[in-house]
Formats: sequence, C-alpha cells, structure tokens
Amino acid sequence: MTERIQTLHPAGKNGVNIDKGKYDMVRQAIEETLQEQPGITFSGLTDTVGERIGDVFDGSVGWYVVSVKLDLEARGVVERIDGRSPQRLRLVK
Repeated sequence: MTERIQTLHPAGKNGVNIDKGKYDMVRQAIEETLQEQPGITFSGLTDTVGERIGDVFDGSVGWYVVSVKLDLEARGVVERIDGRSPQRLRLVK
C-alpha cells in the first residue's frame, strides 16, 4: 500500500487524500518552476509542471497541480500575487 497525504486548503475547506509520491513529485516541480519564474501565471505553472514531469507522471498533471498548489498556499509556501486575474504565483520568502 502506498503512503498517502491529506492536503490542506487555504479557505479551510477539506483537502484531498493523495499519493505522497505524486504529491512530492508535483511539489518539487512547482517549487522549481516558481524559483525560476516568480510571478508565473497559474496556467503557465500548470504547463511548465506538465513539461517537467508529464513523461513520467501517471495521472492528471493539471488536477495534481491544483491540489498541491492549494496545499502549498495553505501551508504558507506559495502565495498569490495581489489576488488579481490572471492568478500569478510566487514562493513565500
């Protein structure tokens, strides 16, 4: 049986229970992308993460990016810039 992680949600809603290996892979890709491209749009983040891990990732990259990004926001690792549209993201320093 694979290890799982319960994600958090920044609005206090229930997170999702996902495979920890997939969570870790997506989290690493998100953090690397935001280090290289602070202020990237959410759609740009999703595309870049897909390019980084899409060949080896089993599942919907887009769904995992949403779930892990929300978790990282709730944990104070990632933040939205100005809350404007389109959504732009950066790592919290």
